[in-house]
Amino acid sequence: MITLADVELAAARIAGQVRRTPVMKLDSAHSPGQVWLKCEFLQKTGTFKVRGAFNRVLSAQERGEIDPSVGIAVASGGNAGLANAYAAAELGVPATVFVPLSSPAVKVAKLRAAGATVVQDGAQYADAFELAMAFVAETGALYCHAYDQIEIASGAGTIGIELLEQLGAVDTVLVAVGGGGLMAGVAAALEGRAQTVAVEPSNAPSLHAAIAAGKPVDVEVSGIAADSLGARKIGAIGFDVAVRTGVRSLLVNDEQIIAARTFLWENYRIALEHGAAAAFAALHAGVYVPAVDERVAVILCGANTDPAGL
Repeated sequence: MITLADVELAAARIAGQVRRTPVMKLDSAHSPGQVWLKCEFLQKTGTFKVRGAFNRVLSAQERGEIDPSVGIAVASGGNAGLANAYAAAELGVPATVFVPLSSPAVKVAKLRAAGATVVQDGAQYADAFELAMAFVAETGALYCHAYDQIEIASGAGTIGIELLEQLGAVDTVLVAVGGGGLMAGVAAALEGRAQTVAVEPSNAPSLHAAIAAGKPVDVEVSGIAADSLGARKIGAIGFDVAVRTGVRSLLVNDEQIIAARTFLWENYRIALEHGAAAAFAALHAGVYVPAVDERVAVILCGANTDPAGL
């Protein structure tokens, strides 16, 4: 179980290692209410995931759990791998990253530039995960999960603490969901103070399907955002927090994600990867309609994209 106390501990641990990303109010012409964009795409490595990566590696170092000759291992569509590779390099430990064949070339190149050993194989994240677990069993490397570890989710949740500090108060936070680590951390940080609304691609609905089934279940994954929101099953931590805090899931399709991404580029010069545009797509497409005077924050969580597609 993840709680506000876990997120507060993470915030103290990673202070000075990550950026405090800004918030920007959406122009009144583009929204009938009060909407702020949490610009987490400006974070180190281009996504929120570096928060959890530092929290995981630092806490493991505190407990003496990392073999400095082997370091850490992570399976990732790209962003978690880059975040963990960066954190490991900053903290002086080696990193081996397993990515599926679907990972964009721009992300794989960044992984290698960060000094990680990259193993690219398998069609989806689940395949890369199996390869990583075999590596961990063989070498004793510390595994850093892309989303389903308390320290990873707690680190991501520090965004929620920042939002409250920056805005004073917020009613609703829209957050994109793949495996659920970001959602879990933010919902835990805001529990009892604001509602967290999950937004998922309609062709990668891991949380949506789990809520309907009453437990995490496998889903088919495809679509424009599968490289970052392509988990076939919601994490246990994400599902537990969603049920406990009453998170609901909204679905957006590829066309809505593309339109939201294009809108943010054309009007704000914000260049997001498709998965990161999903949360804003719910607002832009009218899938989520704020109440009068509702204070809404949208987490724009990643910018590792090819700008040629904008």
